[in-house]
Amino acid sequence: MDARIDQRRYETRARILKALAHPSRLKLIDKLSEREEVCVCDLTETIGCDMSTVSRHLAQLRAAGIVESEKRGQMVFYRLRVKCLQSLFGCIESVARSHVEEHLVVLS
Repeated sequence: MDARIDQRRYETRARILKALAHPSRLKLIDKLSEREEVCVCDLTETIGCDMSTVSRHLAQLRAAGIVESEKRGQMVFYRLRVKCLQSLFGCIESVARSHVEEHLVVLS
């Protein structure tokens, strides 16, 4: 495989993971995975932040290609572009459980 293509692949992965690397953005993704689309005004209640903060988080997720938005009048609705993120989160939680179990064995 061409080294430049490999490098771009890793950079793309890192950009997406960086966009995911915030608890509020992970919570937004969980909320978006529950419904087809959600108004940004409803997401502010979920996150417990003001609209500008939530909008900044959503902008980072949109820039990474994780969510997409549609403006209807004064309201903006967001939806996940792909549905596979819950599988990724399940994998991450498996790693965390494995790590904890490893430490428990050492402490036993």
